[in-house]
Amino acid sequence: MDFIDPHIHMVSRTTDDYETLARMGCVAISEPAFWAGFDRGSADGFRDYFEQLTAVEPRRAAQFGIEHHCWLCINAKEAENVSLSREVISMIPEFLDRPGVLGIGEIGLNKNTKNEATIFLEHLDLAVEHDQLILIHTPHLEDKYQGTRMILDMLCDDSRINPDRVLVDHVEEHTIGEVLDRGFWAGMTLYPVTKCTPDRAADMIERFGGERLLANSAGDWGVSKPTAIPDLIFQMRRRGYDEALIRRVVYDNPAEFFAKSGKFVQPVR
Repeated sequence: MDFIDPHIHMVSRTTDDYETLARMGCVAISEPAFWAGFDRGSADGFRDYFEQLTAVEPRRAAQFGIEHHCWLCINAKEAENVSLSREVISMIPEFLDRPGVLGIGEIGLNKNTKNEATIFLEHLDLAVEHDQLILIHTPHLEDKYQGTRMILDMLCDDSRINPDRVLVDHVEEHTIGEVLDRGFWAGMTLYPVTKCTPDRAADMIERFGGERLLANSAGDWGVSKPTAIPDLIFQMRRRGYDEALIRRVVYDNPAEFFAKSGKFVQPVR
């Protein structure tokens, strides 16, 4: 089955991972801007990173027939540095017209601090000003529930934000319901240990259905598995799920959401 990975950090993966993904049915990915494994010290570091996301990675992916798309921001881990964050935000419009850029993301909170919230709101201003889709990062572990509630409240308090143009990622059992109830799209990140295993994701699909629900691997610097979506497909088939529901979660929903950007074209196979 063809699938789309809507959140995977390929700058942290080898070219062999692209080949493996292609062999397993991946036809398109989107790569949110995120942490580089260390805190960058200047806006020029982000300029080079955005060049990598918008020019270099699409060429790597194209070698294996995979469409590469991306999102731009300064991530929540580095948003504590407000002055650097504002420099980066002011630079982002230079890249928004590039073909593969889908929107602003992944923005959100890390430790739920005041500075993080300030920069999150300034990213929202940027997204609204340039009519961009928004991809949200929700915090990990003990900070997730509070951080997710804070993020949803900030989004819902801004009358300019259309929930149908926002994907809230890294949902888990205790946050998915409110995300969907408030009209947002929800992403389940499939990690071997933290976040959400394929088995837990299948449980959530069974509970909430397939509407506005996506699955991704994240595939970043930590312990992660870029082929986690095929694992979910296997798990859903093992449970006897209808093929149309499986396709909806792993292909149709990301394609529908990304199409709202005006830049996503469904891959031709």
